[in-house]
Amino acid sequence: MSVYNKIVVAIDLSSDSQKVIDAALKVAGGDASKIQLVHVVEPIAAAYSMDAYAININELQQEALSLAATNLSEIADKSGISSEHQHTLLGSPAIEVRNLASELDADAIVIGSHGHSGWKILLGSTANKVLHGACCDVLTVLVGKQD
Repeated sequence: MSVYNKIVVAIDLSSDSQKVIDAALKVAGGDASKIQLVHVVEPIAAAYSMDAYAININELQQEALSLAATNLSEIADKSGISSEHQHTLLGSPAIEVRNLASELDADAIVIGSHGHSGWKILLGSTANKVLHGACCDVLTVLVGKQD
């Protein structure tokens, strides 16, 4: 039996995402219904051009969100995570993950980390930013390295 009943799993839709989900499923005792899967799309920077060729930023943003939701759904389906437990959000990844965990009253957050060292630690990473200020336990899964 798992200590955690509601686990927010933050993924970046990369090839490492399945490793993060698999770790979360282990923490959940194999129960996919305990998983709340989230991907956060960062806002597209506004264009300063005012000419006729300026890109409609809002339209691009909606396309990015739609594509991310489709990709998240494909990944979630492979792990048996229902559509009600899939969240595609717009904003700063660390802030949105922490906010979702708080809103859902999550017991834990699971997120991938590349195990940065040196200057990269000082500069921070999404996992580090999630950890600091999280409302619950945070498990970081080492990704990006061969097993």
